[in-house]
Amino acid sequence: MSRQHASPVVITQGTSTSLRQVRLGATQDGVSEADIQKLIHMHPSTLPIEEIDPAYKSPVAICRELMTPAGPIDNFLVTPSGLPIIVECKLWRNPESRREVVGQIIDYAKELSRWTSSDVQREVSRRLQLPGNVVLDLVRAIDPSVDEIAFNDALSLNLRKGRFLLLIVGDGIREGVETIAEYLQRHAGLQFSLGLVEMPIFAMPDGGLLVTPRVLAKTATISRTVVSAPDGYVVVDGPTGAEANGDIDPDREAIAAERFQFWTDFLGHLRLDDPEQPMPKAAKLGYISVMMPAPNGSSWLTVYREKAKDTLGIFLSASRNTAGEFAMQTVADAWDEIRSEFGGTAEIIDRDGRKTVSDSKIFPALSTPQGKAEAFEWLAERVNTFVNIVRPRVRSAAIDYESKST
Repeated sequence: MSRQHASPVVITQGTSTSLRQVRLGATQDGVSEADIQKLIHMHPSTLPIEEIDPAYKSPVAICRELMTPAGPIDNFLVTPSGLPIIVECKLWRNPESRREVVGQIIDYAKELSRWTSSDVQREVSRRLQLPGNVVLDLVRAIDPSVDEIAFNDALSLNLRKGRFLLLIVGDGIREGVETIAEYLQRHAGLQFSLGLVEMPIFAMPDGGLLVTPRVLAKTATISRTVVSAPDGYVVVDGPTGAEANGDIDPDREAIAAERFQFWTDFLGHLRLDDPEQPMPKAAKLGYISVMMPAPNGSSWLTVYREKAKDTLGIFLSASRNTAGEFAMQTVADAWDEIRSEFGGTAEIIDRDGRKTVSDSKIFPALSTPQGKAEAFEWLAERVNTFVNIVRPRVRSAAIDYESKST
């Protein structure tokens, strides 16, 4: 049996009025897709976002018809926390239109996953014909407390990870519409949430509109986590057998705690020039990773400490047979042109048959406060320099790699 909305009834002072639903379509008394886009842009609260994924609450409407290589996005919104929202408005006329909108919204998400916050800023400025960081200005108009660097970093990271809310807004229930959610579940390359929203609109007696959005279907967040470990290291997910049984080695725990504190202290000294570079996180290992802009986390800078040798160092790493490895080789091939930019101490080394750029230094007094301060100053400068030189080259090479692969 088909499910339908019954017409709302307005009761005022003992009288009742059944409201007439405004049909979506390009008819004289109908509402077109463009009208729905405008309504969503002017009143983003009409979208039942918190019912689909509360992480995307308080959306800010940025623009309509945001141009991408895959075509224009009907409505583009973003949260103050830097989470992007893509809305596609469609009139459900036949099964073909359903398959069409599925392909469209996936293509939009894939294209945006290749963007950074700078790309979004550029295209939004071009669309609205306004200078400056229009996206940030629109968000701050709603939430003045938003920090510029934190917002841009978060937006770039969410774009790269494919963390989107995809909303397909239609004019009503049709047989089989819910299968779209099942179809999208098979596209797990992006970490998106999906909502199918029905948007019935009724004409009020005073000439206004009553919008009664309803969630037809929603997916759980589709997430595929790619963890890349530097060469020679193993990623352990969850407790080991001994830890699971409650048999924790105190010495091992002490070493892990000391490592975590060491990297926490170091990150307190680290300052990066590139506002789009996500800061690394402290770890209970002998290294931390600074992610580079290559698909699926395939490129990163390994920042390490060899405690037994009082040595600190950094090198570019990559997963094998990926865009990241292609980028690493590209950087090595350009060594004669860029070596002077690294300050004269970095070099090309061979790691497991692959060439990469590396730098290291011995600090005999690393265990003393003064020696640690000197070591942190050197390593922080090295990380910042490597990011400034390597990051744009990795990004460019990754784009070339993807182009050659398609």
